[in-house]
Amino acid sequence: MASTVEPTALKREEEEEEDSKPLAEDEDTGAQIAPIIKLQEVAVTTGEENEDVLLDLKAKLYRFDKEGNQWKERGVGTLKLLKHKETSKIRLVMRQNKTLKICANHLVLPTMSVQEHHGNDKSCVWHAADFSDGELKEETFCVRFASVENCKSFKDKIEEITESLTKESGDSAEADAAANLIEKLSVEEKGKEEKVEAKEEPTSKEEKKDETEKQEKSGDGN
Repeated sequence: MASTVEPTALKREEEEEEDSKPLAEDEDTGAQIAPIIKLQEVAVTTGEENEDVLLDLKAKLYRFDKEGNQWKERGVGTLKLLKHKETSKIRLVMRQNKTLKICANHLVLPTMSVQEHHGNDKSCVWHAADFSDGELKEETFCVRFASVENCKSFKDKIEEITESLTKESGDSAEADAAANLIEKLSVEEKGKEEKVEAKEEPTSKEEKKDETEKQEKSGDGN
């Protein structure tokens, strides 16, 4: 009886061992198989092609939620300051890692001011009219950098840009004032000339009257 059971048990064990052995890896034959579907390369545009990068730093961004009275994370990613090659306008753009979703997108204006966030020398806050959600909204942002140096670089660059914009705005205002002054002087000069012509006009009428009287007298004499 034992002789019939033992071979069966042994066979079962061999089958289990065979099943437990790892499958052999497929051998590389060197043959190249052409894909069934050929995919075409598609150019992906980010809207940053016509802009120069002034600053590029890794950071974590927060937005202040007024309704909840708390800070809410917008994402971890790359914060950039970009200058347009044609218009020279500068904007701040931040995209989330992997998804590249925009979590901040606004112009850097002369009025923009970056302040340290509650004594944290790695974080700073500012206000801006942001367009990252597809509509222009006043937002309060807080960004946290990995190091004090990166935070300082961001603050210094923003300060440099705003000072330059303020100076350009002042120069433009002076140019406008000068143009307005020239235009005003031209108008005044033109007004004076018109007054002079108006004064001379009666004299010419009197001369015509005298000439007419002379002609009439001359006719009577004949």
